[in-house]
Amino acid sequence: MRGPVTGEPADDPALRAEVDAVEERATRTVELGGRAVVVAVAVFVLMIGYVLPWMGSAAGWEVLLGSGDAAGKAGMVPRLFAATSLLFGIAASILALLTRLWALTWVCALGGWFASVDGVLAIWTRQSSSGLDSPGPGIGLVISEVAMVVIATLWFRTAWSRPLEG
Repeated sequence: MRGPVTGEPADDPALRAEVDAVEERATRTVELGGRAVVVAVAVFVLMIGYVLPWMGSAAGWEVLLGSGDAAGKAGMVPRLFAATSLLFGIAASILALLTRLWALTWVCALGGWFASVDGVLAIWTRQSSSGLDSPGPGIGLVISEVAMVVIATLWFRTAWSRPLEG
């Protein structure tokens, strides 16, 4: 930046501090644009999946807590999917949407893919054990898995969209 009269470089410490602060904020945050709406809708669909049946008549939140119809019937893998999709798909995604921090974008991306793999395994375990005193996968489990894959994909695309520094 040049001085107004002499053409020499401006040496205003307050201006330099303000420019540095803006630059620091810009490198830590992400602009989501229209992708934020799609992520928000997918998070809402995931929340809807928690009230729909995951196994028999047990809703997703019952599988998570091991209560109601899921008491003693929900295996470890569906409960793990319920926990990881709640943590990464709902809680971390909402936090990332509100703060727009790059670090949270990566947490959502990596955690989302971990939850997505858990979801595939949860559906598989429900299918492979159905009929053996255990109900198969419910519509809520399938909807939750699809929503989790969409959420993870969107967060990965967002995380990888950051230009390389240097």
